[in-house]
Parts: sequence; structure tokens; C-alpha cells
Amino acid sequence: MRRAQSNAGEFNAGAELPYQLRLGDFRLALQDIYDLLYDINTALLARNLPRLEEIVRPAVFSGILSDALTAALATHSRALRENRFHNGHPDLVPAGMYPYDSIQSGEEGVEIKATRGRGAVDMHGARPSWICVFRYEVDSTTEPARDRAPTRIVEVLLAKLTVDDFRRNARGEFGTTTASPNRNGLQKLRENRIYREPT
Repeated sequence: MRRAQSNAGEFNAGAELPYQLRLGDFRLALQDIYDLLYDINTALLARNLPRLEEIVRPAVFSGILSDALTAALATHSRALRENRFHNGHPDLVPAGMYPYDSIQSGEEGVEIKATRGRGAVDMHGARPSWICVFRYEVDSTTEPARDRAPTRIVEVLLAKLTVDDFRRNARGEFGTTTASPNRNGLQKLRENRIYREPT
């Protein structure tokens, strides 16, 4: 079982960082996630169980990563805290701005999303805010499965999006309507890349 490492040389020194965030905060958050997955998967494999990536559904794994990255960034950030409101927006809020660092729908802060896609993450609505997208890759093909490469964050994107930077995703009769960054929103995210692994 290998432990993934972030590559300090791939962080973008020219990126715009709000709320006193630093590139080092992202580097430490990535390493926290890699250490967490290493610890969990080492324990699972020692019991002859599959890795976490194989146990839970992909959407669940994305949610776990989003929550863990939110907690990790809050730990290392000087000015942001986890939003204590259950399913509140955004995930990270400026310390002391909202009572008890809790808000159902706030205008200040950073929303965190993890995805295996290219950055067009689904959100519950088109709301103006800073969005941080962590793109990750999972090795699901190497055999035997015990030899699979560790999950890696391959890109981190960050931008302040407006309502016009989203497209609405129509869902069927039983689905929930969502919104995703449109072409302009994705361009904004890609123009302010925080981190990218070499391809």
C-alpha cells in the first residue's frame, strides 16, 4: 500500500487566493487527505477488505472527500472555519462573520467540491460564491486490486462565480434540479488553477 504525495512544484504561485488562504494551506490539506486514505485503506487491507474507494459508491466517496477536504482546509486556514449549519452554504465561512460560524445560505466563504469529472460539479443551486473544485483520480483497474495506485488529487481549481456562470440541470420527475458551472464558469475556474499534477 503506497501513500500519495502532493508535488509542491505544481502549485500556482500566481493564483488569486481569497480570505487569506495560502498555497501551503492547500498543500497541507492534500497531504492530510492522502494520510487519511492511507490509514483507512491500510487498516481495511489488513483485514482482507477492499479499499474505501471500492466499498462505497462513487458519489458517496466524492462526498467523503469533500467533507474531509473542507475540514482539512479549515484546520490550516487562518481566516476560514467550517460552516456549522447542516448542509449549509458555503462549506467554509470567514471566522466570526456569522453567529457560531453557522449559516444556511451565506454570501461569504468558499464552497468545496470533489469530483472525478472535469470540474462541472453539481450544486443544489446557482449561487454566487467562491467555488473550489478538487479533481481526483481513482485507480479502479489495476489487478490484483491490492496493487492499485493511491487515489490522487490531480487538480485544484478556485474561482468566484456569479449566477450567470451556471447552467441549470433539468432532472426527471423524481430528481432534484441542480446547477453546474457553464462554459464561462469552467473557464474562470481553470484560469485560477491552484494545483495540477503533470500529465
